[in-house]
Amino acid sequence: MVMLTWKEPQGVFDIQRLVQNAIDLEFATLPPYLYAKFTILPGTNAAALALLDSIIRQEMIHMCLACNILNAIGGTPAVTPPHYPGPLPGGVAKGLTVGLLPFTPAAIAQGMAIEAPDEPIKPRVALAIGQDEDVSIGEYYHRIDIALSKLPASDWTVGRNQIGDAQFFQGQIFDVNGYADAHRAINQIVSEGEGTPVRPDQPGSPLDFQHDLAHYYRFWEIAQNRVLTQADDGSNYTWGAPLGVDWQAAYPAIANPQEHEFAHDPAPAQAAQAACNAAFTAMVDALGKAFAGSAGELGVAVRAMFDLRMAAMAALNAPLADGTHVSGPAFVYLGGQATTTQTEGAAA
Repeated sequence: MVMLTWKEPQGVFDIQRLVQNAIDLEFATLPPYLYAKFTILPGTNAAALALLDSIIRQEMIHMCLACNILNAIGGTPAVTPPHYPGPLPGGVAKGLTVGLLPFTPAAIAQGMAIEAPDEPIKPRVALAIGQDEDVSIGEYYHRIDIALSKLPASDWTVGRNQIGDAQFFQGQIFDVNGYADAHRAINQIVSEGEGTPVRPDQPGSPLDFQHDLAHYYRFWEIAQNRVLTQADDGSNYTWGAPLGVDWQAAYPAIANPQEHEFAHDPAPAQAAQAACNAAFTAMVDALGKAFAGSAGELGVAVRAMFDLRMAAMAALNAPLADGTHVSGPAFVYLGGQATTTQTEGAAA
């Protein structure tokens, strides 16, 4: 379970920092989840692929909604790519190290560890508010929600740098113009990640508010190779039909390509990896500008995401020097060097 370090905020600037931590965490989950998805062989593992794809899409939505909250309270979102393997951002405790792992049981177990609620499907233990301590992702968001509810109306700005849904996930991203919108966004983020928690006014379940399985349970379905279904009497959940997971139907990709020395690999592998890094850098730069209010940059980011997928497929089909393994995208940020690097990769 990911545990974030919570420090009780003393004002709007502290709350901005806490929301930025949440943005950092949402973004940091994307490369590991994408690496697992990309390394599934084409035409195989259809159910697992669909589950991973749905999780990734919702994580992107969560990041946009968190950015809308930060913009609404006067902050400017930053997009900061982490290093893999390494800790997740936000003062994560419990020694969890997250890496870029190909589609394997270890990759799915890692996803479960990141998304795990306090007590899966069971009642949560209420935590005291007002002290610095390590809390789960869901509890972290719950405390942000409480802090936001205490802000005066003067701390909210209507229409400030909001990310809409015209180019990105129509009908699922909305403006945050005040606390009511922020509360709705946080409820969506938490329910889609962990499910509906047990509280006095709700029984709790592994389903989110749209009655789909939360991320933790989607990963669990893949790990169990079974569909999680509600019991006939509606009182509990049970494992149903096989999901059709084939762990062998995956590219022989290395783990943690950020630590691999590509200079010793054949030119096609080097060129593909350079293209991956260039596309990732272009995506990060465009997202940063979009979240800061630059019109049109979200479309640039979406195109860079497509470029990243195409480059990843090239990398996965370019053998490394050992003649046995390949590599997925290393998700290396080049610090604004995307155009130069892409040109050099294409010429290699």
